[in-house]
Amino acid sequence: MTPAVIQLAAQAAERQSAEVTSFGARMAWVVGLAVFVAFVYWLMRQGWKWRGALQNDLPELPAAPDGLPEHRLALTGRYHGSTTAGQWLDRIVAHGLGLRSRVELTLTDAGLDVVRPGANDFFVPAAQLRGARLDKGIAGKVLTEGGLLVVTWAHGDKLIDSGFRSDRAAEHAAWVEAINLMNSSDSFITTEGAER
Repeated sequence: MTPAVIQLAAQAAERQSAEVTSFGARMAWVVGLAVFVAFVYWLMRQGWKWRGALQNDLPELPAAPDGLPEHRLALTGRYHGSTTAGQWLDRIVAHGLGLRSRVELTLTDAGLDVVRPGANDFFVPAAQLRGARLDKGIAGKVLTEGGLLVVTWAHGDKLIDSGFRSDRAAEHAAWVEAINLMNSSDSFITTEGAER
């Protein structure tokens, strides 16, 4: 190729090349997107705090008493949250009940001991246990049918459903039977089949 042809080809390539994106415009878009994401996160946090303020009337969670009797059952797994009994989407966030975590459950004659590493532990006295069932979902967590152990208990003047999933799901049936046997049939309140 001759130098004149090379020069003409270079000039043609310059005319056809795409315009380079402005660094300032690109940074404005990135900053704008970051501000939008931060705003959405702030709104979600405010909603969580507002829900907690609405549930401020819920008493403090009881702690496990010293010297618990021999345990009937124990499991490790996940705590998926608590809701108002029979309303599987009405999450309770007061006192840390809305925080998902690992869990170590222990059922004794005195009640249900819920130990949650990284979250508030609590204890449900046997007199406050109202029953247990297998279910498929609770506030933001849906599993296969019977994949969730839901324990219903009274706290203050409110009935609460708490959802647990064992590392070994075959244990759930034994838990349902043991908790339901702890209570007389007239005090057992079921919320199975609640409208979803």
